[in-house]
Amino acid sequence: MNNMKSNRVKKGILLVLSAAFLIVSLPAGIKAEPLKKKINSDIFGVAIKGYDTVAYFTEGRAVKGKREFAFSWNDAEWYFASAENRDLFAADPEHYAPKYGGY
Repeated sequence: MNNMKSNRVKKGILLVLSAAFLIVSLPAGIKAEPLKKKINSDIFGVAIKGYDTVAYFTEGRAVKGKREFAFSWNDAEWYFASAENRDLFAADPEHYAPKYGGY
């Protein structure tokens, strides 16, 4: 009788330790996605009404972008006036994206 009780205690301890190990190890295996910013886009998914966000930095004014220089980022299509501006944005979108998602 004593041997049966000892086996149940061992199984119980093993079960608790296994559960604790799983709980501790799970977060390490989960990869968190970076939070996406909500972007002000139209019904077609074009950000900031199609204006070139890089031009605000390089030219200091609003310049309408072109579909031929589009770049997809953060669930939106971004239009640029040139391939150079598109490539600048692609290299560091967080720098060029408008604060507060363009709202």
